[in-house]
Amino acid sequence: MSFKLLALDLDDTLLNDKFAISPRNREAILEATRKGITVTLATGRMFRSALTYARELDLDVPLITYHGALVKKAYSGEEIYHCPVPLDQAQEITAYLEERGCHLNLYVNDNLYVREDNHLTRYYVKIANVDFTSVGDLSKFLKEEPTKMTIINKDEVKLRQLWDNFKERYGQLLSIGLSRPYFLEITHARATKGQALSSLAHSLGVKREEIMAVGDSYNDIDMIKLAGMGVAVENGRQEVKEAADYITSSHQEDGVAEVVERFILS
Repeated sequence: MSFKLLALDLDDTLLNDKFAISPRNREAILEATRKGITVTLATGRMFRSALTYARELDLDVPLITYHGALVKKAYSGEEIYHCPVPLDQAQEITAYLEERGCHLNLYVNDNLYVREDNHLTRYYVKIANVDFTSVGDLSKFLKEEPTKMTIINKDEVKLRQLWDNFKERYGQLLSIGLSRPYFLEITHARATKGQALSSLAHSLGVKREEIMAVGDSYNDIDMIKLAGMGVAVENGRQEVKEAADYITSSHQEDGVAEVVERFILS
């Protein structure tokens, strides 16, 4: 099988536990680009957070960020696609969460807004390496459609209850799912990695069977199913592995390099 487009999730896939790209992964990706393969990042992260890694890999391509809600060219900053959460639903959800004292990240114009600087805010920014703005009451603050909303709660039972509640109420309008174990992510229903990857492939003239996608979590499943070869890392969720065509080594063991070397570079 000959591949022309490679889409890589970042956290727990390309990045190791230190949120870094290993030398072996970096070299495999650079070699793939030298062979003419288009490599993009498909991540739930903010554009500004993903851009750091794109520059490290010298990827001058559209990046799939916010789970597909924002597709933007790495170097020029040209916006290709933006599909934010409708304001009415965003305000309803924000008010619901604030009444219950839940932590919420709001992403507007590629900026991060939170109610306050607390341990969950610090936990997030340590991962994403971005700055933030505390605005107090988020319900009063929110006047524009957010690109994404992220609920952070280290009580996984409560987080799944919120997931079930929101899927039942907003499932036809919004995409709602877990990314990392403590993150419940909300975007527009049309903002998923699979839909964004399909659109990018079409714009590049790449066929479905010429796409390889690698991921680990629930938000990667639709792009893994879309790709001609969907790949899950060994540390991925069981549902992701079941959706994949191939399981590579873990993010700690250069799983991206392993699959690129085997199916693209060889």
